[in-house]
Amino acid sequence: MDTNEFSFKGFKANGFLMLFANFMLILACVALLIFFSQLSVWVIVIAVLGLIKSFFIWAGFFELEPNEARLMVFFGKYKGTFRETGFYWVNPFITKKKLSMRSRNLDVKPIKVNDKAGNPIMIGLVLIWKLSDTYKAMFDIDSQTMASTNPASGTSAVGIQTVSSRMNAFENFVKVQSDAALRQVAGQYAYDDNESEGDSITLRGGGEEINHRLVAELNNRLSMAGIEISEARLNYLAYAPEIAAVMLRRQQATAVIAAREKIVEGAVSMVKMALDKIEKEDIVKFDKADKARMVANLLVVLCADEAAQPVINAGN
Repeated sequence: MDTNEFSFKGFKANGFLMLFANFMLILACVALLIFFSQLSVWVIVIAVLGLIKSFFIWAGFFELEPNEARLMVFFGKYKGTFRETGFYWVNPFITKKKLSMRSRNLDVKPIKVNDKAGNPIMIGLVLIWKLSDTYKAMFDIDSQTMASTNPASGTSAVGIQTVSSRMNAFENFVKVQSDAALRQVAGQYAYDDNESEGDSITLRGGGEEINHRLVAELNNRLSMAGIEISEARLNYLAYAPEIAAVMLRRQQATAVIAAREKIVEGAVSMVKMALDKIEKEDIVKFDKADKARMVANLLVVLCADEAAQPVINAGN
């Protein structure tokens, strides 16, 4: 995968060592002002400059936890990505943009789309995403402007960017693209077998294949932003409210037909078994008319929804 990201190669120092050195510098400057300021004006100038330098040194300290990264930018020029965990000190004039590389969940609320057969359906998904390329995430999409804008009010707060605001900006980007990917994938498959027209894969029965298709589509769309989708799964699937009642009746009709087919199949088998048994045991002799009447009566009894009322023939 093409990327402009590279590791930070600039000077870095142990943070604790630089912290000790900075405290020593401050103590030395204070000592000069207290004990040697009367010797020369230059002593005061040196002490003041040392104190000013110590304030700049404070800006170079930072810490990094596992699965975090810092983008190093020196007056607008990208200097690399820092990924080493611990407490460090670098040039205080380098801007250190903090990013989280940890995995995050996103629950995409159900949206209305049309399936392959044109039926309106409600479909939603849940996905796991994380940053994979810090350069693309920060510089190939306008994440910094999005992070400087309050999503709720749309007001701008230029210069106020935190790791939380940046990650929220990425999440909004993922949400928009996931909606588009979900519409794209849902439109390629029918809801179920009734509209599949012979296709073996449907949204309701596709299972893992639909999920893999979603992951591939999302990664294709989000690669430009340096974002990787680890997993995506459908978590909601239903017909849209305007056709839900009609589709329910159709499903019920399909279920009734399937049940009737089973009932008839079983009834025919039982009638054949009864006739064979009677003839084998030589219980009674049937002509064709008697067999036809018996078959009709047995099928009525076995296939009826309600219990049949027997009519006893007492003979003459």
